[in-house]
Amino acid sequence: MGKIVTFGEIMLRLATPGNLRFVQTKEFTATFGGGEANVAVSLANYGMETEFVTRLPKNDIADTCVRELRKYGVGTRHIQYGGDRMGIYFLETGAVARPGKVIYDRTGSSIAGILPGMINWESVFSDASWFHWTGITPALSQGAADACFEAVTTANKMGVTVSCDLNFRKNLWKYGKTAAEIMPALVAKSDIILGNEEDAEKVFGIKPRGFDVTATQGHVDAEDFLSVCSQLNERFPRAQKIIITLRGSVNANHNTWGGVLWDGNTLHRSSVYDITHIVDRVGAGDSFMGGLIYGLMTYPRNDLKAIEFATAASCLKHTVYGDFNLVTVAEVETLMRGDASGRVSR
Repeated sequence: MGKIVTFGEIMLRLATPGNLRFVQTKEFTATFGGGEANVAVSLANYGMETEFVTRLPKNDIADTCVRELRKYGVGTRHIQYGGDRMGIYFLETGAVARPGKVIYDRTGSSIAGILPGMINWESVFSDASWFHWTGITPALSQGAADACFEAVTTANKMGVTVSCDLNFRKNLWKYGKTAAEIMPALVAKSDIILGNEEDAEKVFGIKPRGFDVTATQGHVDAEDFLSVCSQLNERFPRAQKIIITLRGSVNANHNTWGGVLWDGNTLHRSSVYDITHIVDRVGAGDSFMGGLIYGLMTYPRNDLKAIEFATAASCLKHTVYGDFNLVTVAEVETLMRGDASGRVSR
């Protein structure tokens, strides 16, 4: 089993303590996070060999970030250095009826200045079996989009499985191109596609009939998304599996969480978890993707078990502070068996 490579931006996260609002706080808790790095950390925690590729400046903050990744066992030898700064995001955690807020300060970050040819993808993929990217990277700049296209093209040529998380962020597309213009060519080279109801609609205009994410009252019907999966599969026939995460929102602290996987013939439905006291939902989708990659690689003939692992892993992420999902395979498997008691393990 070869290593898993992820590519994207990692940022400095500055979060208000507890549930304080920006206007109230006099301090911020500093951690690191970013979609693709979060996936790499999840997989490293599961014992998989991972490599995170990005572009960082040469300064003490970036060095601290790299040390943090290495602490969790993530490979960093293909990181490129250049540019002047890391991106930053500020987080205000929501509570009950008040939603959370994220403010990005990432314009001009080092990875936004990346260009095709800066990364030797054949060298990166020489011992890899899987490559993961998200829709955040091509949103940063034309250069980042071109580098991502270079990566997926090389991965296809070398027989490396490619997964993508559509991860639509409308406020990031600021360089003159839209997601609808850039994403199709990248997704067309992907073997595994993950998204949610908003991603599919905003990027490709595909949505389940009659579904309103703001009116779920915590209940989401998996069957509503069969048409979304089949439409995505028709548009991107290379894709072997289409996965949709299903979040029902009661309020900022109480969500339901599940997922469906379409293999072209069967819609596999995961268990649905009722998460009543969310600690931190940032990175939940990334933890799902990390669990999914682990599940598909570990249980290659059991798609239902793969999506059950992904959903359970992501459910646990809601209890972990920070972007990274710091749980083990054993903890995920315990929840999969139905033990959600949270009793002290002795």
